[in-house]
Parts: sequence; C-alpha cells; structure tokens
Amino acid sequence: MSVQRIALAVNGERRTVEVDPEKPLLWVLRDDLRLTGSKYGCGAGLCGACTVLIDGAAVRSCTLPAGQVAGKAITTIEGLAKGERLHPVQQAWIDEDVAQCGYCQAGQILAAVALLEKKPKPTEADVASITNLCRCGTYGRVRKAIAAAAKKMGGAA
Repeated sequence: MSVQRIALAVNGERRTVEVDPEKPLLWVLRDDLRLTGSKYGCGAGLCGACTVLIDGAAVRSCTLPAGQVAGKAITTIEGLAKGERLHPVQQAWIDEDVAQCGYCQAGQILAAVALLEKKPKPTEADVASITNLCRCGTYGRVRKAIAAAAKKMGGAA
C-alpha cells in the first residue's frame, strides 16, 4: 500500500488527503474527510447507498478509487444545499415524505439530482433508470418527489 497526497474538490472546497490512491472514495469521504452522509451498503457498487456526484454524474463511490477523482468536482449530500436553502430535490423528498429509515436517501437524492440536471423533463422510463435500492420500498414516493422537483426546477415529469 502506497500513500500519496491527493487533492480533491469536495463540495466546492479543495481538500488534500494522504491515502492509498486505490482506497475507495467512500472511505476517504467518510473516514478521512468526516463526510458521513454517503453510506456503505453493498460494497460492490450495486445498491447506490454510496452515490455521490462526480462532475455532475451519479457515481457509486464504494468501488471508485480515490486516485481517479483527483481534480474532479465531487458533490456529497452535505454539499447539495446552499446555506439554509435546500436543493429542490431535497425539499421534494421532505414534501413527499419519501424517507422511512433514511439509510439510502442521500444516494437516492443525488441520483435524482443527476437525472434532473441531464433531463429536466424526465419520462417514467428515465426515472426508472435510477437503480438505487431502497429496502423500505419507497419507490412510489421517490417517483412523486422527482416529479415535484422537476416542476420546481422548471421541467415537468
């Protein structure tokens, strides 16, 4: 294991960590930068609890080596709101009472943000392309929240 200094751009702030470049980004965020909103679920990039945005794209951070994201814009759930003002997707999640246990919600929200940035007027098929898993089964409310957020952001789902 070789430790290297890696410069990251996390939530609009430059951060430097000294880690093995192969260390998964999830663990760099959680353990080294103390940003614990992204969760460990499966460790294989399948469930989406660890989803973050890399240059605006939803990415599973549990399998992504930190060395591969040096210089790229990383957004975690902690960086989504602007001060006290929630992102429209976060507000829609509250308005639609999406979360039950809440464990997967940071990843769900970030996946929805990435979708709406790419497709402001998503179809049902577009929304269904989000593959984040929710053990509580709140998918109906997730769809409603995405539609509500699309309307607030100027699109229509």
